[in-house]
Amino acid sequence: MTKIKAVIFDCDGLLIDTETPWYLALKEIYESYQLDLPLEVYAQCIGSNFDGYDPYFSLKKQAQELVNIDETKNKARTIHKRLMKEQQLRPGVVEYLQDAKRLGLKVALASSSNREWIEEQLKAFQILSFFDSIHTGDTVERVKPFPDLYEAALRSLHVKKEEAVVFEDSLNGLKAANNAGIPCVVIPNEVTAHLPFKTHTHKLASMGDMPLESLLQKLS
Repeated sequence: MTKIKAVIFDCDGLLIDTETPWYLALKEIYESYQLDLPLEVYAQCIGSNFDGYDPYFSLKKQAQELVNIDETKNKARTIHKRLMKEQQLRPGVVEYLQDAKRLGLKVALASSSNREWIEEQLKAFQILSFFDSIHTGDTVERVKPFPDLYEAALRSLHVKKEEAVVFEDSLNGLKAANNAGIPCVVIPNEVTAHLPFKTHTHKLASMGDMPLESLLQKLS
């Protein structure tokens, strides 16, 4: 039986539901052009970057009129910032982070977003100090679903892949954990709840559903 020595968390959508505000912001912009942005389409870029699917490029292509992508991104950021004022940490997040420290676990964060954005969110919600290492999309060659971020986290924590557990909310994040060979607990948010998760080790509706210590005992 392998002893778990480290936990690695995604950020956007898992600790803080930033994904729903982003989707709603883009949906609002699409609707201003009398266009729809189906959730299952937008979900392609959740947890990754826009290399596979770019909602801004798609808008410009569908609108068949002049769409300034930079201006559209600024508008989306403004709407997102307004919607984020209503957001809090997801249920059970603080308890999981506190329990991880109490249990003597190493704690890392691995996100496809850039470091400036991640640190801004962690500071705003006063949880930055919980993390022993932080790995972001601007520090690796490939973001999720590639394993680079999780492999970097393992190296920084000096643990083997079987000694860690990843917590994710997106398909791209789950694929990244799978590709790194690390067990993954999926905790979807409102936007990702409908996605076809299949290769996870365990699934929870929220961290509030099961204490971290009980979950780790179950996984061990």
